[in-house]
Amino acid sequence: MSLAARVATLVLAFLAVVAVALFVVFHYFLGGPTTIDFSSGVKADTGATVHITLQEDPQNTVSTHPDWVSYFIKSPKTGGWVHTTLFKVPAGSRIDVTILGYDGCTPLRNPYWGKITGTIGQTVNVNGETVSQLNSWAGCNVAHTFSMPGIGLNVPVKSPPLTATLCGTSPCTSGPHSVETFSFMSPKVTGSYFWQCRIPCGGGFIDGFGGPMQTIGFMTGNMVVTD
Repeated sequence: MSLAARVATLVLAFLAVVAVALFVVFHYFLGGPTTIDFSSGVKADTGATVHITLQEDPQNTVSTHPDWVSYFIKSPKTGGWVHTTLFKVPAGSRIDVTILGYDGCTPLRNPYWGKITGTIGQTVNVNGETVSQLNSWAGCNVAHTFSMPGIGLNVPVKSPPLTATLCGTSPCTSGPHSVETFSFMSPKVTGSYFWQCRIPCGGGFIDGFGGPMQTIGFMTGNMVVTD
């Protein structure tokens, strides 16, 4: 092989290595869901109120996993729905949350997850009614949960009626759904607080704990608390 051919081969090999490295960096380190910022312009540790709206859907037709259940978050800047489970809030603030529940019911494995904890008043408002627990063993009425163990927060999300025809395109804009509201105080300690659905909702995976249930951007995410 001539010197020119060897140099060309080395250059091509080097470029291939660079391309692989860039793919790894962008795909695994810089990629992933967007973090929705609710802290901008809000002073921390003042008890200021932040409003967050989420929806949970029976599918995800905007991703490469269209059959995976998923949460979406409403952008405070555009008003559009974003496929993400990452959001940022100011420390020491009141967080008012609205969750639109579009997915069907799945009985809770443990009735403990039907109890509301960590909210202001230890209650939520479901379709206009204040409740402290949703009993999924008495009736199929819970779709998912919004649970953040780091602050003791657990909110079961009510499902539409068992016979309802569910929304088929994400993010859902119409169709039967529940409207659930609650409030909690963000921690005064900054950091990242993990949250997840506690219902095994990974259909097709062992015990339902795989797939969307363990994937950021679907049924698990992080709340970043900033100062």
